[in-house]
Amino acid sequence: MPIKIISNKENLQVIYEDNHIIAINKRVGDIVQGDQTGDTPLSEVVKQYIAEKYNKPGKVYLGVVHRLDRPTSGIVIFARTSKALTRLNKLFSERKTEKTYWAIVKKKPAKASDVLIHYLKRNSKQNKSYAHKNEIPDSKKAILEYQVIKNLDHYSLLAIDLKTGRHHQIRTQLSKIGSPIKGDLKYGFDRSNSNGGIHLHSRSLSFMHPVKSEKIILTAPLPKDPIWNACG
Repeated sequence: MPIKIISNKENLQVIYEDNHIIAINKRVGDIVQGDQTGDTPLSEVVKQYIAEKYNKPGKVYLGVVHRLDRPTSGIVIFARTSKALTRLNKLFSERKTEKTYWAIVKKKPAKASDVLIHYLKRNSKQNKSYAHKNEIPDSKKAILEYQVIKNLDHYSLLAIDLKTGRHHQIRTQLSKIGSPIKGDLKYGFDRSNSNGGIHLHSRSLSFMHPVKSEKIILTAPLPKDPIWNACG
């Protein structure tokens, strides 16, 4: 199922912005940074938005701090200055941020809450990671904590606190316990979503502002569809 591309400044949903950072609610289909597809990345859309809003001549500076998988939605932070980029990179690399993801699964996990520990090994050719119970060569330890926060008619909503940041970590680990994310064919869900995305959303992010001495707490509104609407 191809992913629908919707990146343009008219569809841009800005959660927060100041002179140093800008936070966007990424939509399914957006790529954060340019890749081999040649599709316009979200970073370029944000640059265009800044240039037009603030009437900036010449090239707009924008630093990519972190990324979300193309089929997912939610909070993405960009740096508007090199100073902010350096400091945000340090915060993220040192895990001094708090991230919560929401995921919708069809098969509710056996436990209402749990800490999952696996060893993930990435297959670059497949662009896929595999979870193992025990450490194997070239694997990386992956830890997340989940909690079932709502039961819908046919699905369950999970809140996920990431303790590590591995390739496709949430998708891989939930699939490993038999609860793949809705629409995630790559990791075992039985059918795709109509937009080619998956029901995984970067719901909240908190961190110390890279320049100001204050804590920033961000929440990304949920995508508009009947299942997400039932979770609001």
